[in-house]
Amino acid sequence: MKTIRFDIISIFPGMFESPFRESLLNKAQERGIVEIRTHDLRDYTLDKHGRVDDAPFGGGVGMVMNIEPIDRALEAVKKDRPKAYSILLSPGGYRFDQKKAWELSGKDEIILVCGRYEGVDERVSELVDEELSIGDYVLNGGEVPAMVIVETVARLVPGVVGDEQSLAEESFASEMLEYPQYTRPRDYKGFQVPDVLMSGDHKKIEEWKRQAALRKTAKHRPDLYRNIQTGGSE
Repeated sequence: MKTIRFDIISIFPGMFESPFRESLLNKAQERGIVEIRTHDLRDYTLDKHGRVDDAPFGGGVGMVMNIEPIDRALEAVKKDRPKAYSILLSPGGYRFDQKKAWELSGKDEIILVCGRYEGVDERVSELVDEELSIGDYVLNGGEVPAMVIVETVARLVPGVVGDEQSLAEESFASEMLEYPQYTRPRDYKGFQVPDVLMSGDHKKIEEWKRQAALRKTAKHRPDLYRNIQTGGSE
């Protein structure tokens, strides 16, 4: 059975307790498919006050996270897991997407380093295998991106999501948004379910789903649609 382990290094490890104890992630942990461990970065600093940041060289606004405690934390985690793939969550990292999620789901052990304050000492990038960002916006730290990556990657591991077929049909699985979904009632305040979905003609339904997915992608994600039109994917 394929399993995956996540080790998260953060100054706020308590942020992860509730999100990872709910729904499918909790069930996956109970079944031993997914393992999640958090590590308090302050446990790895030698500063008597527990500080893990300092003023930036050359001046500037805010504080920068020190390299030393991050290095020690990585060494401690890798002591028992030398092959673990390490990632720094950073606004300047590679844009995390579904393709990257599938790639990471093939790993057995992943370490996520959460930045805070004004940033992380640039030399930390030399200690990790990759830097990832979840989007072109600024958050208070890397904890929320770590949650996003854990959930996105973990649900791709066989056994985490009950219906494996649903993974193949989801948005971005084919670089298109997923086709529109409907359920009861058929008519709600004049908003109708498309007749074709009630026809029972599976060939027509599949063609409708394909065309509807293309229309939805063109409307909401023209960047993806352009890629499809130029032959990048379909």
